[in-house]
Amino acid sequence: MNVHRSRVAGSGYRDPVTRLLIVHHSPTPATEGLTEAVVDGARDDAIEGVDVVVRSALDVTLADVTDADGFLLGTSANFGYMSGALKHVFDRFFLELGGALSDDGSAGASADGRKPYGLWVHGRHDTTGAVRSVQSIAGALPWAQSAPVLEVVGDVTDEHRGAARELGGTLAALLMD
Repeated sequence: MNVHRSRVAGSGYRDPVTRLLIVHHSPTPATEGLTEAVVDGARDDAIEGVDVVVRSALDVTLADVTDADGFLLGTSANFGYMSGALKHVFDRFFLELGGALSDDGSAGASADGRKPYGLWVHGRHDTTGAVRSVQSIAGALPWAQSAPVLEVVGDVTDEHRGAARELGGTLAALLMD
């Protein structure tokens, strides 16, 4: 799922005006299904002028994160935390993303700019720790949570996939001109 697409009304495809970066770790069919629904929503035909870039968490580059105007993050809940792959993205690019550190080296509150972000998490039994861990790091970035977190516990239903599609569409629509 590493596809770039930009659509501008009446002109087909060209360089994007804004870029939405979808970063996911989708190790299971359930999480992959949510990822596909998020991407489908972000690429809805009603969304114009937004380049949707989809990257597996282990394939994200510095250019991907610095060129992004908004972010959608997807992860499985692993041992009460976000996936190691998504944590790796934060570890590699925290400062490049504009992350703020406190005097003691811990994540601090960021005051610069507010890029929109959204999050979806799938867990077999619980998602609380995974959501908290992502939100804790995101709070130290110049990001603003722009949609409710989609938390899915157990089997993924059509309702969950619909909510994931809506999440993708919402974040992409926020980036439209």
